[in-house]
Amino acid sequence: MLTLNLIPSPCPVAFSKSNPINASNPNLLSRAQNQRNLNCPFAFLNKPTSHFSKVPNFSRIHGYPLGFYSSITSQIQDSGVSSSKSRSFLAKAAAESNPEPEGETTEVSKPNKTLKLALVFGFWYFQNIVFNIYNKKALNVFPFPWLLASFQLFAGSVWMLVLWSLKLQPCPKISKPFIIALLGPALFHTIGHISACVSFSKVAVSFTHVIKSAEPVFAVVFSSFLGDIYPLKVWLSILPIVLGCSLAAVTEVSFNFGGLWGAMISNIGFVLRNIYSKKSLGDFKEVNGLNLYGWITIISLFYLFPVAIFVEGSQWIQGYHNAIAAVGKPSTFYLWVLLSGIFYHLYNQSSYQALDDISPLTFSVGNTMKRVVVIVASILVFRNPVRPLNALGSAIAIFGTFLYSQATAKKKVEGEKKN
Repeated sequence: MLTLNLIPSPCPVAFSKSNPINASNPNLLSRAQNQRNLNCPFAFLNKPTSHFSKVPNFSRIHGYPLGFYSSITSQIQDSGVSSSKSRSFLAKAAAESNPEPEGETTEVSKPNKTLKLALVFGFWYFQNIVFNIYNKKALNVFPFPWLLASFQLFAGSVWMLVLWSLKLQPCPKISKPFIIALLGPALFHTIGHISACVSFSKVAVSFTHVIKSAEPVFAVVFSSFLGDIYPLKVWLSILPIVLGCSLAAVTEVSFNFGGLWGAMISNIGFVLRNIYSKKSLGDFKEVNGLNLYGWITIISLFYLFPVAIFVEGSQWIQGYHNAIAAVGKPSTFYLWVLLSGIFYHLYNQSSYQALDDISPLTFSVGNTMKRVVVIVASILVFRNPVRPLNALGSAIAIFGTFLYSQATAKKKVEGEKKN
């Protein structure tokens, strides 16, 4: 006898040269069929349509828990339906198990978007408040802004290097043209940062932020000299900024010319950084905002620290001992300095991430409200005396900043739509 097992199962299919079954005898034929059914109860699977036994990849069946999918396949196998019907049944069941009505998707996405927006602004404001408070605390006992500003850039540089090393943030491709393009923006960023720290060391945090709200005035003036054209409503929006800042400066209790000029120079530095970045970094649009800020921070550290040593390096040791004596515990002073460095980078990182996640209009409103929150928080923490006219001037200046941000954001949106 020649036997050939076609399927590796307990029910072989045998072909024999001897004693063939006589097809003309129905009794013998039915008896043979019954014997085969007893030996292999699932013999119908051995038909030419046996490709149905190939179970589809489970990862492609969306919406089925394991038990439910298994019950479907077992029912199909037990009923002995054809492969074409089973496929249509699976497709229909998968479609019915994953309904995607547009209304439900929209309703679910709205609260998720609102929650995300609240988290973005919440972290951004919190980090900014922590930086301003501990930066001012450190400067009150250690009045050396050049060293503290250098440490803040150092903390940001280490933070970005850790993110790139652990691949938590994709590292951009570095080339010589890219580094050369960053030299100008990093220089103006250094000027803006150290000038703000000098201002913080000489006047109240609230006064520095009121003067820094005048940054749109410098942005409009410098950009106009370079050929940009602004509508009338933008020019009108900077008038209350000038009026409010002037009133706040005249009535400021802790007024100091060094603090005033530090905040003004900081505005100029950051405005020139933004303008120069648009012109020199236009060919590197593949680099996202966070990576761009990271490399600006690293280059700014190399700019600032050598100058810091030259300007105030000889006073650091004595200033350190005076700070420890004023605070009492060295660990407290170290904590203030560390928090100022970490949260300086974090609040800037959050601002870049917020700008990526939300519209320019929403960002402008959030940025204006951030300044209000920081001013109020600093007044509550340091208990700075505020005169009524000073508060009025601050409110007018911030309101003008809000009008300016709204006008320029709408201008950007209209320009994007035209393009």
